[in-house]
Amino acid sequence: MRRRDFFIRAGAVSGVVAGANAFGGLGSPLAGLVGAPGRRLSNGAVRLNSNENPLGISPAAKDALVEAIVLANRYPSDQQGELVSKLAAAHEVAENQIVIGTGSAEVLQMVVQAYAAPRARLVMADPTYEAVTNYQRTEAYELVKVPLTADHAHDIGRMREAAESTGRPALVYLCNPNNPTATITPSAEIDAWISEAPDHVFFLSDEAYIEYVDDERMWSSLPWIAKKRNVVVVKTFSKIYGLAGLRIGYGIAHPDTATRLMDFASRNNANQLAIAAAGASFRDEALIAKSREVNRESREMVETTLDELGLEYMPTQANFLMHRISGDLSTYRNRMAEEGFLVGRDFPPMLDWNRLSFGLPEDMGRFCETLRTFRGKGWV
Repeated sequence: MRRRDFFIRAGAVSGVVAGANAFGGLGSPLAGLVGAPGRRLSNGAVRLNSNENPLGISPAAKDALVEAIVLANRYPSDQQGELVSKLAAAHEVAENQIVIGTGSAEVLQMVVQAYAAPRARLVMADPTYEAVTNYQRTEAYELVKVPLTADHAHDIGRMREAAESTGRPALVYLCNPNNPTATITPSAEIDAWISEAPDHVFFLSDEAYIEYVDDERMWSSLPWIAKKRNVVVVKTFSKIYGLAGLRIGYGIAHPDTATRLMDFASRNNANQLAIAAAGASFRDEALIAKSREVNRESREMVETTLDELGLEYMPTQANFLMHRISGDLSTYRNRMAEEGFLVGRDFPPMLDWNRLSFGLPEDMGRFCETLRTFRGKGWV
């Protein structure tokens, strides 16, 4: 093992141990949660393909789950109301401005369905998170995909032209930071458009990864909720809060808009356990800080390796990045799977790029060594 690799691995292990201590200690009953058993499949493969939080759930969420299990025989309307109150107070909005969903994905689906109309346009970046595209397939939208700019941001000028040029209703989907690129679009550009947009242009702002952002050019679109009926901000507990498997997210909108969305929500859509874990996790500063710290350590390790190998990658403001490969993408993924790593999936038209989710530093150390081995074989 090279001296440099030894120190990378040593640092990775120390980081994981520190993380374990911060979440209750390696010898505590929480050790299994800190080790995030769900990060591996039964065959031992490490999951680096779904943008999940590898730390697992927080101790507070774990305790809340244990306490909430006794309510599994009860419908969750009362508990959901308590969560809505907590979210509304934290975001300084009224309770009737919060819409709960089974993950942020259901809120996205609500918006797509609520604002569908004959000859309406759905305007979105290309590539971006594909769920909105999936939901529009059964609706009457004209889908307009606008390629990202050269620096991998939303092309606000072209999107604006596509949304406003016909005078017909238009739904604009803005995923910021964008998935799969992990890049941001400066919020000043988005704000300028929202401030001037006609009422028939509706903005769906997906902020699933905003807790990871440390670029001062990006901020939340939430302030627009107080002024505009045509803006919905969507947030999730799946990413930095580590609750992807419990499926809970929410939207924030003008009261009239929230009422319209609720017509498309399934009744009692969030279950007791998801509600309990979300309430315990929300704005848990220790969880957020540790998640950001581990993410930074893993990101820097990967970026150092990609620089060493001369592989291009995009600047990331999330818990994943896109990097170039040489050769066939599916072949690359299969080879990684053979080495115990699940990575990426196809994101047309970027079929010579791989999306890599950041795992724990110990996993990323092994991934980096595997990538170096692939270079030695001429595979990347």
